[in-house]
Amino acid sequence: MPAETSLNWTRKEYITEAPTWCSVDLRDGNQALIVPMNLEEKLEYFKLLVDIGFKEIEVGFPAASETEFAFLRTLIETDLIPNDVTIQVLTQSREHIIRKTFEALKGAKKAVVHLYNSTSVAQREQVFRKSKEEIIDIAVSGAKLLKQCAEETEGNFHFQYSPESFTGTEIDFALDICNSVLDVWQPTAENPVIINLPATVSMSMPHIYASQIEYMSEHLNFREHVILSLHPHNDRGTGVADAELGVLAGAQRVEGTLFGNGERTGNVDIVTLALNMYSHGVDPKLNFENIPAIISVYERLTKMRVSERHPYGGELVFTAFSGSHQDAIAKGMKWREDEEPRNWSVPYLLIDPKDIGREYEGDIIRINSQSGKGGIGYILQLKYGLNLPAKMRENFGYCVKNVSDQQQKELMPDEIYDIFMKEYVNINNPVGFVKYRFTDNEDFQTIVTIRSDNEVKEIAGTGNGRLDAISNALQTHLRIDYTDLFYYEHALETGSKSQAISYIGITASDGNVYWGCGIDVDIMTSSIKALFSAVNQMCRNTASVNG
Repeated sequence: MPAETSLNWTRKEYITEAPTWCSVDLRDGNQALIVPMNLEEKLEYFKLLVDIGFKEIEVGFPAASETEFAFLRTLIETDLIPNDVTIQVLTQSREHIIRKTFEALKGAKKAVVHLYNSTSVAQREQVFRKSKEEIIDIAVSGAKLLKQCAEETEGNFHFQYSPESFTGTEIDFALDICNSVLDVWQPTAENPVIINLPATVSMSMPHIYASQIEYMSEHLNFREHVILSLHPHNDRGTGVADAELGVLAGAQRVEGTLFGNGERTGNVDIVTLALNMYSHGVDPKLNFENIPAIISVYERLTKMRVSERHPYGGELVFTAFSGSHQDAIAKGMKWREDEEPRNWSVPYLLIDPKDIGREYEGDIIRINSQSGKGGIGYILQLKYGLNLPAKMRENFGYCVKNVSDQQQKELMPDEIYDIFMKEYVNINNPVGFVKYRFTDNEDFQTIVTIRSDNEVKEIAGTGNGRLDAISNALQTHLRIDYTDLFYYEHALETGSKSQAISYIGITASDGNVYWGCGIDVDIMTSSIKALFSAVNQMCRNTASVNG
């Protein structure tokens, strides 16, 4: 760690303002693809980046190939670059490459020319076999040629310098070479310079990288006219942490890619960085309101796949299979509905999935053998308007989990609904409901027509209410006994609004509770059907039908 670092960044709790973002998808990301994008694909990807809101886009290494050169010329000559977007191109500090780069840039309205050369101990000793002074001379010669070519070429140009392999470079030498380049370019308020400090290979814990960034920030020449930039890679799996701590340490700009595509383990993922800021209430200045659509274009053009567990973008990152997680989420969503809080706060959900184009239905809660009653009930209520009583949710939950366990698969909402309809709703076997009528006496007396053993019969009953009278008729005729009749009903809020749904639970003499459900346009008829369904459930399980 640099000895003279103040470590002010350690006293900051979170990032309060989005850095300048520079997408390097079309250069760093593209060169890491098994099959790099062709011209048409790069044009479509450029449009995607513009639509997301990137104001700085590194479009390639125009001296590296004809496709790269042609892409840049197409952008400029067909006026595809919005006025508020600055393109960036990469060039090694070699004369013929720099000149070819400016040839490709002719007529650019706003462009950053990104100069780099390797500075690490390993590169100096093993690859270039040059001294520190010789490495500085490469950088300074390139910086001077950039100034000359910029003056000779039509266009509006700004400069950026990267000591490639910064993390493998002695910090004092990294500072010397950057200051040598700055002394050539002489940045001003009107013409600032970008100094980019890449973790070309991530080699340390994030706090070390942050301390290196802070040291450079505090000791760079012309600091008030320097835009300090980061370019973290993800070799140690800490690219996001490197970038976040680097911004706390003084960096003003971050280069990265969508979903972290890049060589080896990739670049830093700008989607994750931006939405991490969003989760803290900071506007990231990028539009990720429709992550599924962005992923669709990204995967088609890059032939890469966003992992199911990738932060924010992954198919399963907002999904709970665990019963306790599902129950907490369902209750949290209900609490939001009732309380209407100003800020987002739901158990297990960092942000509102709808803010990035994800749907509650099918995204948040998905059902398998590990799921619980809360999640299963939530699916039925959200998608089908079925608000099961709490005890019935538990009963149905075991039923669904058994099916998932036996079939060894996740169950889709329609499959869950079908199980519910088959096992609980309007069950007419072994005793089928046909019709009913009540007499006009003061006591509730009823005549119920049923179908049993392939015969249609009429049975009579009396009770303290209509449903109680029908219940007594069934118990007498079937020679069964149950207590604690639980009843709940509501209008169906989806599908046909004229239908009512009733839920009934009965406790058999053995202590087991059996549930049934009835759906009908008439509320009384739906209640009777629910009772018949519960009684049939009990009869099926106790084999007690004698009438």
